[in-house]
Amino acid sequence: MPLSQPTGRQPIHVRRIECRGFRRDDGLWDIEGHLVDTRSHDIDLRAEPRIVKAGEPIHEMWVRITVDDDLTVHAIEAATEATPTRICPGAIAPMQSLVGLRIAPGWTNAVKQRLGGAKGCTHLMELMWPLATTAHQTVSGSRMDRILAPAQPGQRPAKIDSCWAYAAEREIVKRFWPAFHTGDRAG
Repeated sequence: MPLSQPTGRQPIHVRRIECRGFRRDDGLWDIEGHLVDTRSHDIDLRAEPRIVKAGEPIHEMWVRITVDDDLTVHAIEAATEATPTRICPGAIAPMQSLVGLRIAPGWTNAVKQRLGGAKGCTHLMELMWPLATTAHQTVSGSRMDRILAPAQPGQRPAKIDSCWAYAAEREIVKRFWPAFHTGDRAG
């Protein structure tokens, strides 16, 4: 591990999230996410009541979103294999409120507005953030010309200052958009 040596500690909780992107035969994209929470010790779920044994999933959930090249959500499907209560799967239906949204600036707030609090499942909602990133990574190859081009001739491309590598003072901006390069600064 590249992190520093930690202080003595005991493992408690593991959350695993895996996301995958697929190009569909119909030209759309499927982005799938899988979330699994486990504990290193037995846990008493008093709301049920029942015991979840160490290493068994407390949460195990799946989501598939189908998007187009512009990252507009055409369909969403969710499933739960393990939840802390029997009523948790009722939170799957509200996921349909994301159909028609575009994964773009404002996505996080739009998802929270539709699924936050008692409107939906916290875990399914939280899976939307890495799914959005995975969607961008999956679709970006087919969108690269549009990502790199300004919306209008002479307009500053939206990609500039979107992250560390695309900061206005960095080499990438100097190479692709010299007119918008702000000069060489350390960093």
